[in-house]
Amino acid sequence: MNALLKTWGPGLGLAVAACAVLPWVLPPYWIYLAIAAVVSGVLMQSYGVIVGRAGVMSLCQMSFAAIGAWVVLRLNLADAPGGLLLWLVLGGLAAVPVGVAIGLPALRIRGVNLAVVTLGFAVSTDIVLNANQFPGTAELKTVVRPGPFSSDAAYFVLAMTVFVLIAVGLALVNRTRIGRSWLELRHSERAAAAHGISVARSKLTAFAISAFIAGIGGGLMAGQLGLVVSGNFAMMQSLALFAVAVLIGPHNTEGAVLGGIFGAVMATILEKLRLPQDLGGILFGVMAIFALRSGVSQTDFTRARRRERAARPLLEAAVPAEEPAPLPPATGEGNVLEVRGLSVRFGQVVALDGVDLTVPALGVCGLIGPNGAGKSTLISAVTGFAARYEGSVVLAGQPLDRLSPSVRARRGLRRTFQTTAIASELTQEEYLAIVAGRRLPAAETEEVLRFFGCPPGEVPVSILDAGTRRLLDVAAAIAARPKVALLDEPAAGQSAAESLRLGRRLAQVPARFGVSILLVEHDMDLVRAACGQVTVLDFGHVIASGPTLDVLDAPAVRAAYLGTVLEETS
Repeated sequence: MNALLKTWGPGLGLAVAACAVLPWVLPPYWIYLAIAAVVSGVLMQSYGVIVGRAGVMSLCQMSFAAIGAWVVLRLNLADAPGGLLLWLVLGGLAAVPVGVAIGLPALRIRGVNLAVVTLGFAVSTDIVLNANQFPGTAELKTVVRPGPFSSDAAYFVLAMTVFVLIAVGLALVNRTRIGRSWLELRHSERAAAAHGISVARSKLTAFAISAFIAGIGGGLMAGQLGLVVSGNFAMMQSLALFAVAVLIGPHNTEGAVLGGIFGAVMATILEKLRLPQDLGGILFGVMAIFALRSGVSQTDFTRARRRERAARPLLEAAVPAEEPAPLPPATGEGNVLEVRGLSVRFGQVVALDGVDLTVPALGVCGLIGPNGAGKSTLISAVTGFAARYEGSVVLAGQPLDRLSPSVRARRGLRRTFQTTAIASELTQEEYLAIVAGRRLPAAETEEVLRFFGCPPGEVPVSILDAGTRRLLDVAAAIAARPKVALLDEPAAGQSAAESLRLGRRLAQVPARFGVSILLVEHDMDLVRAACGQVTVLDFGHVIASGPTLDVLDAPAVRAAYLGTVLEETS
């Protein structure tokens, strides 16, 4: 709570000052524009959830706003009890099931294809609204505002209060697992599933919450204008606000404010300053070029630079991690992971053929083989990412077959990927919390990071080099405390010395953190340092399995994996 107040204190102070001062110093027309800017800011917060946080291309948010406005106007026409404040909530709730229905295609499609689906809904909404007037239009019955907020000056205070409540509510949601999962979705759905996040639940929740906020925004617009027409929610409005969302970043509160101002009052400001209207288009174009060059929105870029400046001293002052004191080898009973008769086919190509593999409890097992041997395919099949396979996967005595990747991850089977996909706007400690699925105590966070040689947790991911990001990915997988962590080439991008150091640390993970490891690697020095036993694949078949040194010295392994050159020079 203290951290939340520290973050939101200045913003809340500005909001209170705006409510206390602006209604009394601005002329009526500018108060009207200020209301429009705040209402637009509420709508931008809807885009902030679905576009900014979840990274989904939704082009129909104004259609959800139209639903909220329709409900408010219908209840107003019927003189329903509760008044506008209750009607706003009901309008938002009415948009939720429609938002979920529109979100269902997002479980199968994404990117431009999903944008086409949402755009189609926006077009359909346009057709319906043009053919059917909003309630109260024929009767000319305008929305009745609550008594204390009947004037425009007071309605500005109401709109600002709604904006702040939504902003604080989203800030609290963003601190939960479901809120943090949206950032994972934006960068990699596969990584999110590997971290135990239900992609379907996260996407549908994002659509539902964004539709709820948009519905409230539409209701606020109805309260501001008294009556609305279809043009207020036209498809082009959705497209324009989507473009503003991508460029400015309304998932940050300052971005929602700027987006609201840009969308509602920029033209009037330019007119009052006697500046050409084309200047707004020029500013929009400059921001577009900036967003394309940086790959992030304006507010994301500003926040990232601010966090990086604050973290640079921490990174520079960080001392190299000392080699952790060795612990006695951990001993466990039996095998924690058993793979039996695993076969994977891609059409006529047999990637894996009847593979058997075990990982002992509290042990480190290596999986090696030449390129194309089927190592990554085995990892994908075991963790549920391969669509179909034959055989069985058993974790701690429980079969995992037919379970999704996210369920397997929650059961205690975690993996890393050869290419990291970590949201650069996160700090290391935030990323560990996302992967672990819980807020880690500061001491535990620093222990895991220090063990793997990562800088302090406050350091943002954006200033980490590629090698450190891979270490962070490994640290996060271990911090989740799974039964087995499957690490796919974690030493890629590191020097020989760093790779060997990582191998020695991985060897201690079972004793320190109670996690067994299946390690896929090409670096034989790392494999020797980390692994107690090794399984070797070649063309989808197991050609050797057993104690590490015995397997690596086997003639068949040296011929298939290490090559004849080493055999001649040995």
